[in-house]
Amino acid sequence: MPVFVSRRARRTTLVWVAVLVVLFAVGVLLGRRYAPVVTDPVTLRALVSGFGPWAPLAFVLLQAAQVVAAPIPGQVLGFVGGYLFGTLHGALYSLLGVSLGSALAFALSRRYGRPYVERVLTAETLERFDDVAAENATFALFVAFLVPGLPDDALCFVAGLTEVPLWKLVAIAVVGRGPAFLLAAFVGSETATGGYAAATLVTAALVVLSVAGFLARDRITAWLGGPSRR
Repeated sequence: MPVFVSRRARRTTLVWVAVLVVLFAVGVLLGRRYAPVVTDPVTLRALVSGFGPWAPLAFVLLQAAQVVAAPIPGQVLGFVGGYLFGTLHGALYSLLGVSLGSALAFALSRRYGRPYVERVLTAETLERFDDVAAENATFALFVAFLVPGLPDDALCFVAGLTEVPLWKLVAIAVVGRGPAFLLAAFVGSETATGGYAAATLVTAALVVLSVAGFLARDRITAWLGGPSRR
């Protein structure tokens, strides 16, 4: 049984395969070259501070981009923001970036619907948060954003499928994420000023909370989406 209906179809397929191979190779090379930029706090700090007076704007845009593309853990950028701008300004810039990125993620999923979200998220992640966002969405989404260790960036795309107004979704995301970003900025600021004891203590608390939230993610999502919450 022939695979292609014509020679033209076969040639077209081969061309697309070649293009995909080239794009994949370029992606691998760029990933190897620039991976430290998006994963290492020291490199991120150097990158952002290199923008001089435009550093706050660059940081806000980078924080917004990580919500949508999600290659950078948000708390890593929160730490960088505190290191560069201090606790209050660092947290403020982080939350501003998160607001922009969350609004874009909400708008994309609401504009293009579930098929788009299914392409962006893994089936496991989407299934886990489907029930959370289905009923009592305002309370459930707030708790899900508040608890460290849950994939809150992914949750933005699921939340966009609910009937909650976009402005309220952004408010929920910012308020729910606020404590974690404030603490991350505090750690960065203390590190910059030599307050290593306080930075270490808060970092340890954040790590414990994040690990606990990650390990309990199934129980938390089941509770939020269970009949008792509906």
